[in-house]
Amino acid sequence: MDYENYGIDRAFVERVKLKLKNPQIKMRVQMILNGLTKDDLQDRQKMNRLLGKISKVMSEKISDRMTENILNFVIAQKIDPNNTFHLIKLWGMFR
Repeated sequence: MDYENYGIDRAFVERVKLKLKNPQIKMRVQMILNGLTKDDLQDRQKMNRLLGKISKVMSEKISDRMTENILNFVIAQKIDPNNTFHLIKLWGMFR
């Protein structure tokens, strides 16, 4: 599924991708995400906290509605961060 179907704005995604090209921001986000499991990515409360931390690191204000849309998208994808196929699929979505 395309992230836009979940109400996630393409301009927002492009802004985030641009910010992640900054090595310092990328490293800080990777540190936050390090060690996540599939179960973590299916837990709405954990994801909400992670999204808050990441948005702070990236200096992005995310509305409650956008937060809900992002959480719904991530949970629907059933991402396993230890499965290379899942990571390739995600990478393809956000190229």
